[in-house]
Order: sequence, then C-alpha cells, then structure tokens
Amino acid sequence: MIHAGARYPKNRRILVVDDDRDLRESVMEALEDEGYSVAAAPDGMRALAYLRGPSPKPDLILLDLAMPNMNGDKFREEQLKSAELAAIPVAIVTAESNASDKASSLQASGFIRKPLKIGALLELVGRILKTV
Repeated sequence: MIHAGARYPKNRRILVVDDDRDLRESVMEALEDEGYSVAAAPDGMRALAYLRGPSPKPDLILLDLAMPNMNGDKFREEQLKSAELAAIPVAIVTAESNASDKASSLQASGFIRKPLKIGALLELVGRILKTV
C-alpha cells in the first residue's frame, strides 16, 4: 500500500482537533511520519483561534465531535460562517454510531470511527487530499 505521504508533497498541512491528548499525539506522529505538516488543537475554540491566526491554513481538518469548551458540531457551524475557513475540508473522527449521518449533516468530506486504525486514517486523508 502506498501511504499518503508518498503521494503528496510535505507542504500538505493537516489540523488535528481532538481533546484526547494521547490520540491526538498518535495521529500527529503517524501523519508526520507520512510527510505531512501537522498542527493540533484540544478543542474547537482553540482550533478556530489557530485558523483565524497568522499560521498557514491547513489543507484538511480532522475533527473530533465530543470535546469540552466547543464541540465539533459547534466548531463546524462557526467554520462554515467564514468563506475562507469553510473551504477547508473536514473529516469527522468519532466514536458515534451514526458517523455517516453526522458527517453528512456537517457537510464533512468523510469520516472515520474510533478506535482509529492508522492505515484507514491515512487512506481517508489521502482520498480527501486527492480531491483538493
């Protein structure tokens, strides 16, 4: 299997938004190992602050739904209010059983269920980035 990093230049950026520090760090490490540039936020409020700041915008956001301070639903609602931010594709990362319906209702580009399998995550990331 060809991993995403082999198909995309290292300047592809991903923002990981998840309150589970261990999961966030594992996902970041796996993506970085594939050549992606990765930033992270522990909740939707910090993710929005990052996106509205001077840092380069990501090419993809991996978004958990169940988080404190600002959950994924509210983050996505706020993201879609800004034309610049709304253009950034989002993949939902959730343990919810209705992940497909949730991804559809949030206008997400895809979803993956927890517990994560890194191979499936890299496949999802590669598939979405191929379209942007």
